[in-house]
Amino acid sequence: MVAQEMETQKIKTAVVVLNWNGKVWLEKFLPTLVKHSQEATVFMADNASTDDSVAFVKSHFPSVKIIVNATNGGYAKGYNDALKQIDAEYYVLINSDIEVTEGWLTPIITLMDYDKKIAACQPKVLDYNNRSKFEYAGASGGFMDNLGYPFCRGRIFNDLEQDNGQYNDAIEVFWATGACLFVRATHFNDLGGLDEDFFAHQEEIDLCWRLKNSGYKIMVEPKSVVYHVGGGTLDTGSPFKTHLNFRNNLFMLFKNLPTSSLLTTIPMRLVLDGVAAFTFLNKEKGLQHVLAIAKAHFVFYFAISKLMVKRQKIKQKNTLTGKVNYSILFKNKIKGIKQFSEL
Repeated sequence: MVAQEMETQKIKTAVVVLNWNGKVWLEKFLPTLVKHSQEATVFMADNASTDDSVAFVKSHFPSVKIIVNATNGGYAKGYNDALKQIDAEYYVLINSDIEVTEGWLTPIITLMDYDKKIAACQPKVLDYNNRSKFEYAGASGGFMDNLGYPFCRGRIFNDLEQDNGQYNDAIEVFWATGACLFVRATHFNDLGGLDEDFFAHQEEIDLCWRLKNSGYKIMVEPKSVVYHVGGGTLDTGSPFKTHLNFRNNLFMLFKNLPTSSLLTTIPMRLVLDGVAAFTFLNKEKGLQHVLAIAKAHFVFYFAISKLMVKRQKIKQKNTLTGKVNYSILFKNKIKGIKQFSEL
C-alpha cells in the first residue's frame, strides 16, 4: 500500500530506506539523508512496523514518500515489494542506520551513467562510531574467495583496517554491500530482484553474483562516503543472524557456482562450518549458535530441490572479477594476514 501518491514521471534516482520499528534511526539519520539527497526522490519502505515510524515520517518529513508493506518479509521481500511500486532508473537501497555525506550520490550516478555495463555500485563505508576505520558491511568493495567466504577491501573477517585513503580508487569488485546499494532498476527487475528465501543477510551478494553471471559489472566508488552504525536491526550476537548467514551462504553457493566448483566447495564448507560451530561454544549463547548452524544445514538439505530450479535459470561462469582463487580463511587464520593490501 502506498501511503502517499506516487509521481507519474519516471524518477532518475530513488533512495529507498527500509524500516522496521526503526524510529530511533529515522530520527537520527533521515534529516541528513533528506538534506544531502536533493537530486533524488527519497522513499521510506516500512515493513509493517508496530512503532510510530510511519506517523513520525509523515509528520516531520513531508517530502519523503512512504510505502507501507503488508508484512515484515525481511530485507529481501521488503525491498522487492517496495521497489515494484517505484518507477526509477536507479534504486539506492540504504539502511536506516547510515549517515550520508554531502554529494554522496553524484560520484556513483555519474560513474553508472558513463558505463552502462555497471549494474550495481557501492560507496566507501566507514564506521559511524570510529570514523577513521572501515565498517564491516562492505568497507571499500566486496570480494569472494574460492570457498565462498566474502571479504572486503578494508575488512577481512572481523579485522577492520584504518582508512588512510589506501582504497580510494574506483574498481570492479565481486559484490556491493546491501547497506548502501546502488543498482540499475532494469537489471534488478530482469533478474527478479532479491531472493526472498534469504529473508536477510547475503542476499545482496547473491544478487551481485547473478548480475555478474549475466555479464554485468559491480563497482565501488570511494569518492562517495557514508558512515554505518551496523547491527541496527539484528544484533551481531544473535543466533538467528548466525543461522541466516550460514544458511544463506550455502543457498548462494549452490545457486551460483559452476558445477565443477560446486562439487568440491560444498563438501569443504560442510566440514568448515562444523569447525566454525565449535568455535562458538566458548561464546555467549554458544550452544544456541551451534544449533543455529546445524539448523542452517538441515534447511539447506531440504531446500536443494527448490535451489536446483533457481540454479537452472543462471548461467554460471568460471571466471569472474573479484572472485579469487585462494582461501581467505587460510590467509587470515593460518598466515595471519589482516589487511587486504597484503593478499
